[in-house]
Order: sequence, then structure tokens, then C-alpha cells
Amino acid sequence: MLTVVGRDGSPLNEAARAAVESAALVVGESGLLDDLPVAPDARTVVTEDLLGALQDVDVTDQDVVLVVNGDPGHFGILRQLLEQGHGPETLPAASLVARAFAQAGLPWEDALVVSARDGHLRQAVNACRAHTKVAVLTGPGAGPAELARALFPVTPRSFVVCEDLDGPKERVVYVRPAEATTRPWNDPQVVLVLDNRHALGRPGWCSGPPPMSPGWALPAESFGDGRGLRPDVRAFVLARLGPRIGDMVWDVESGDGSVAIECARFGAAAVAVDRDHAVGERIKESVRLHGVKVALATGDVRSAAGHLPKPDAVFIGPGFTGRDGGDAVRACIGLDPGRLVAVASETDARTIAEVLADQGYTTGAVRLQATPLDLEGPLDRGDPPDPPEPEGDPVVVVWGDRDARAPGRRPAGGARPVETTPALPGEPEESGIGA
Repeated sequence: MLTVVGRDGSPLNEAARAAVESAALVVGESGLLDDLPVAPDARTVVTEDLLGALQDVDVTDQDVVLVVNGDPGHFGILRQLLEQGHGPETLPAASLVARAFAQAGLPWEDALVVSARDGHLRQAVNACRAHTKVAVLTGPGAGPAELARALFPVTPRSFVVCEDLDGPKERVVYVRPAEATTRPWNDPQVVLVLDNRHALGRPGWCSGPPPMSPGWALPAESFGDGRGLRPDVRAFVLARLGPRIGDMVWDVESGDGSVAIECARFGAAAVAVDRDHAVGERIKESVRLHGVKVALATGDVRSAAGHLPKPDAVFIGPGFTGRDGGDAVRACIGLDPGRLVAVASETDARTIAEVLADQGYTTGAVRLQATPLDLEGPLDRGDPPDPPEPEGDPVVVVWGDRDARAPGRRPAGGARPVETTPALPGEPEESGIGA
């Protein structure tokens, strides 16, 4: 059988010791096989490629042990083993993240845990921009120096860098990002990226960052003088932007920063860009009111685009019209965002859609107008009354999407079968409910 044993510097428990003693083959990374009670006739393999070491090994006729650092089920090898058809017994140790926060002396049930490995450095950086307590699992080319260069000086954070936790070369270093860019690092495993003002955090009922306060598409009055997007328009814009943890969203000329603030409430990193200094001051006040992290850039996005963090989604508000709108779209899509949404006149929307389509985006547009319903007036059961006047002028929203899936196509990762609940007692069988 195949057994995965986690190590964390503490003595092996009885089950892990028994698995190692009975194994015909023990495989592990450098340093993890030291002092293990391996049988004299057992074969050991020290390698960084654990999956490769299992190639051509029949685990059904011999006992094989993989030795890993920490918990193999937490950003570890267990997922890959299951995907390859193995069904290992797992004997975990304390995870790297748990040990890192123990070294820092901080609770971590409210921390966001991300991996910067395998090309996810940019998403990890965005998570650190948006959240106050993040544990980043690092790898080659995605360590403390790379994190620090992306965050400094715009995002004030402190680092706790953990190397060789519970090993002979253990080092836990507290540094500022500026220092992290210049110090030599010896294969760091975890970096805790902390906003010291909120590092303790608040108790909650679920693991991870606390859920946002209820509701979204908040009233216009929640963002200063209420002269920005109407809530119904903002709701549609947010649906098209699809903000999520790890994303960077630009809010360009929304008039009140409301799109950036709402995206930040969803956990995305956000930048509000506006040419009006007075609007910038109102945005700062709204950001403080909502308790989120939003960066502010004052100036024209056409000249500032190259100096801002690369966006995953961009909103362009009504501050840009005519040719300016097309130029703003071109400046933004030069950085290859996955989604772009704009509010414009119908004529300008056609221009923007053409620009997006030329760059390979799937485009669409809609005219939005909300009509309030009087819930307190008398109910006329005769001839229908004249409809109330719409609230505000029609608003045209145009969008382009490079992330869109074809209708009916399932995301990769295997299809989950549709399940039907059995009939309730006393009900006919055909009344089952599809899930």
C-alpha cells in the first residue's frame, strides 16, 4: 500500500513510525528522510519529484511511503495522487501555515491562505493588496523578494518569512517589504504578509477572511453625494466584472469609486482612477467608511495605465465619452484584461464594442432603465393605471469578455452528475426534485 507521512520536526506518531518501519521503499525530499526508522533492507529515494519517483512502482505488492513536509492535504501532493488513481493512507503533521503563524504568535482562523507557486504570483500579490492577513506559500521565482517588489511602496505591509521550518536551517525573519527585496533568502517556504494595524483580526465563525457585510449594489447615498452609478446599473456592471479573490479590478471614472469599493468588498484588489481631484477626496472618504482596501490614482488612465498593476477586469465609467472612450478602452485592453465593462451613450457603445471585438473579446450591450413600483398606493383592479415614470435616464452598458465559456459547456475538472432527491413519504415517485 501507499502511505503519505507528514513531518513537522516533532517525533513521528505510532502509526507513522510503523508505516516507515514496514516500508520496502521510502521516498522524500532532501532532509525529510533524516533519522527515520527505515528498515535495513528498504530502498530510499531522495528527490524533489515525488510523483516521478512513483512511476513504474507497483504499490499493490509492496509498502511504499512518501515523506512530505507538513500536511499533504493542504496545498500538497495528496490531490495529485488521487488524480492519478492512488488511494493513499495519509498521516499528516502540522501544516506549514499553522507552524508559520505559531512562530509569529498570531491566530490564523481569519487568514487568507494562497499559493504563489506554478505561475500564481500575480494572484497572490493581489490577495495581499486586498487582505490584511495572508499566508503565501512560496516557490522558485515567487518568494519574498518578488512579493515585496510588487507590493512596495503602494501597499504597506510587514513580512514574516519562514525558511526550513522545524528543520536544522530554520530561520524566521520579520522584515519590511523594502528590506525583503535586497536580503538573500534560502528556499523560503511561507511568507506571512500582514497589515500590522489589523494583524490580530476579529473572532468569527468561519475560516478565512470575514464575510462582507450583507448586500451589494448598495444605495447611491452609500458613496458620498450619490452622483455615481445607480444601484441597478452598478449591479449589472458588477455581474459582468465578476470580481473575486486574486483579481485586480480598475474602476475608471465611475464618479464615486463605488465600483472599486464594491469589488473590494467581494475580496478583489481594486484601483480607482479619476481625473478629478475632488472626486478622489470623496472616494477616499467612502473607502474609509466601508473599511476596504482601494488604491487611488489621480489622472488620465490613458497615460497612467502603464504604471498601474495589471488588471483582470476594467470598468470605464461615464466620464469618458466619444473618441476618449475608445482611446481609454484601447489603453486598458493593451494590458489584456479578461473582462472590460463600460457605461456610454449608444453611439459610443458601438465604437467601444468594435474596439473590443477587434481584440478578440466576446461583446454585448444592454440598455438599462428602472421603474419604481408603488407598494403603498391603492390597488386598482379595473383598468391598469398609467405606468410610473422611469427612475433616471436609460443607461447603456457595453462589455467585452475573454473569459466567457460557450453556452452549456461545463468547466474543466469533471462533471458532477445531476442528482434527484427521492420522493417524500406519501408523495408519488415522480415528484422528486432535481438538484
